[in-house]
Amino acid sequence: MTGTQVGDKPLLLYACTGVDDNQWLAAMRRELPELDIRTLADDPPLEQVGMAFIWKYPAGLLASLPRLCVAFSLGAGVESILRDPDLREDVTVVRMVDPGLAIGMNEFVLMRVLHYHRQMPEHAENQRAHRWAPCVPPLPEDRRVGILGLGELGSRCARTLVNLGFDVAGWARSPRNIDGVTTFAGREQLDAFLARTEILVCLLPLTTATANILDRRAISTLPRGAYLINVARGQHVVDEDLLAALDSGQLRGATLDVFREEPLPSTHPFWSHAKITVVPHVSAITQVKSAARTVAANIRRYLAGQPLQNVVDRKLGY
Repeated sequence: MTGTQVGDKPLLLYACTGVDDNQWLAAMRRELPELDIRTLADDPPLEQVGMAFIWKYPAGLLASLPRLCVAFSLGAGVESILRDPDLREDVTVVRMVDPGLAIGMNEFVLMRVLHYHRQMPEHAENQRAHRWAPCVPPLPEDRRVGILGLGELGSRCARTLVNLGFDVAGWARSPRNIDGVTTFAGREQLDAFLARTEILVCLLPLTTATANILDRRAISTLPRGAYLINVARGQHVVDEDLLAALDSGQLRGATLDVFREEPLPSTHPFWSHAKITVVPHVSAITQVKSAARTVAANIRRYLAGQPLQNVVDRKLGY
């Protein structure tokens, strides 16, 4: 089955929360005029839905879609979909790969790496103390940056930093080959990767294997005075271990765009810690214009019986 048709057009269910529905629906309908795109508010025939475009959807939705064949995620992360107990084995899950999102992530990571490389926290501290104390950064070739996770986003960030002259390494579950990047793979090489990394960027997918990967032991393996930039998922970092490392000086600073609970509770110590920059999960936002084109192209492949792109491997979790 490649799709369920109601009337003269194939039916696509739009079930997303936490985004601008008007903007997304307008873009999807503009890109896919050949589809009948309906929301839950339109009271669609759920028993006939074969395709769905979903994000933070209502609990129990998947159980109400007995003919669902493929679920397209509005976001790059799919862990919440894969954890849904109503997700059937025969449903194909497709993650979002958006050129606009990749551009945003590349910009954000570059901005924060340069922020730490050029010693801006030290300048800010000197300003507060009314102290004139020039800081001279090392050359980029002498600054060791590490990218934890070498998927599409991680690989792109690594290449950008290499092009600026940084000494870049990357770690992934399996071996990778990226020009100019020293690569490490597997748990047996994680410590060696961490030990040479002065600015660590986490861009891992969240799986059972990567949850809590940045704990006390891993953080202590970094050189003393290292920096952490987490733009992946909050569950990668053990909060208490991060705070202890910052207080002891093992870490000099951290930029956190993702958290175990979002929005971050107002009482959480991250908000007031002098060495932490809190960003409200905006390092990379799916851009409606470019993302709608990407999804539309993939849906057309699906309706034509062609292989889908960006299909999630259930065993790997991404």
